[in-house]
Amino acid sequence: MDIGIGLPNAVRTVDRRGIVEWARRAEEAGFSSLGTIDRIVYPNYESLISLAAATAVTERIRLVTDILIAPLRRTALLAKQAATIDNLSGGRLVLGLAVGGRPDDYEAAGADFHARGRTFERQLEELTSLWTREGDFGPRPANGKRPSILIGGTADVAFRRAAKYADGWTLGGGTPDAFRDGAAKLRDAWSAEGRDGEPRTMALFYFVLGDGAEEAARHALGSYYAFLGDYADQIVQSAAKDADTVRGYLAAFEEAGADEVICFPASADPAQVELLAGALPTG
Repeated sequence: MDIGIGLPNAVRTVDRRGIVEWARRAEEAGFSSLGTIDRIVYPNYESLISLAAATAVTERIRLVTDILIAPLRRTALLAKQAATIDNLSGGRLVLGLAVGGRPDDYEAAGADFHARGRTFERQLEELTSLWTREGDFGPRPANGKRPSILIGGTADVAFRRAAKYADGWTLGGGTPDAFRDGAAKLRDAWSAEGRDGEPRTMALFYFVLGDGAEEAARHALGSYYAFLGDYADQIVQSAAKDADTVRGYLAAFEEAGADEVICFPASADPAQVELLAGALPTG
């Protein structure tokens, strides 16, 4: 199982070091991917711009939106931005896409929250058409076709979309048991769509290590998920705050069959990269 690390693009205190220096350190530490999470109505760094900055200072590590809320963006611009990052990075972009669930993001973007599913389906059709369009649209993705795509979400329609349009599925937040159930639905949808091979699967969890871990988790995750009310506290408590918990989560997702897990930080301090690397299982 591959182990990636998130960029702290959605941690309130993030600055240049939390993107540029973090990305350099993550590649040096051997992580498989750098991930971003997405939101509009929040003082976070925008996901694709964050990955563009990471692209400039890395050579190997994958660049993953886990996930990007596609219907908040005009399709042609999203296609151009994604193709640019994929082209500049030599094909390292993994575009995790989903519809999101916060009406305030849609209101700020001038998009229809209630039509987000229909909008997303239309975008998935149009993106591939734009990426392969000859002559007047570019740049082309690195492979000349499209970046790698994963679909996020746990509704049944998410698995159908993954099987029809994408290379696999990402759980987003959730337990190993939820991942196992979702992966089974994905395989069924993959088979029903007549797809060859195996779909790629991904999961995530939050972590913060070292002194002040509890306070950092409460500040970052409590703020980010405040819209969920009391459930935000459960997210804070579930964050891995010591090496044993990190290893336990990774082992559970690996046993559930995940191809990759991205560990998303609740601190923007680049020292978290080395702390996480030191907490990983050896051998």
